Amino acid sequence: MAKVNCKECDAEIPVPDDSMQGEIVTCPDCGESFELVKSGNEFSIKPAQVVGEDWGQ
Repeated sequence: MAKVNCKECDAEIPVPDDSMQGEIVTCPDCGESFELVKSGNEFSIKPAQVVGEDWGQ
């Protein structure tokens, strides 16, 4: 299992072997969410876009 470091708190975030580009992973320490970015055989992370609910207002 690969690991990436959280950009907020520097904790290790496990990346399952069957992960795919664009999946969301969450830091087990601070709870921040990140999107997986694959380059070659390795993953990096970028901040996940948070989409709020549109209640039609």
